[in-house]
Amino acid sequence: ILRQTQKKFGSRAVMVGIVVGFGLILTGFKPHGKGLVLGTLFSVINFVLMGEMLSMRLAGNRKTASLRAFSSICLRYALLAVPLIAAVKLESIHILGVVFGLFMIQLLLIVDGLGKFNPFLKR
Repeated sequence: ILRQTQKKFGSRAVMVGIVVGFGLILTGFKPHGKGLVLGTLFSVINFVLMGEMLSMRLAGNRKTASLRAFSSICLRYALLAVPLIAAVKLESIHILGVVFGLFMIQLLLIVDGLGKFNPFLKR
């Protein structure tokens, strides 16, 4: 079920990021669109890594599991810093687009959750 969830939200995030990013580029907001696509790609990579490292963190004794969990968090934060640093260094990538892209998975998870609890939808 983990891989299905990763595939579902990862593919949706990439699709939304590319479509909205392309729309921003077409409307003259090229740095914003590039930042959104870049942030979305790193968000999806982070989401997949989080799922893959989940089983590793649970194995072993408490000290080993804690060290693995901490290492996983540090690695994923370093990964998420890459597009932010690129946005700060390069004028061709807007930081606001990157930030929205980095939160793309979370936004889609919230939207999906809200859709499931809509009292007007019959399921």
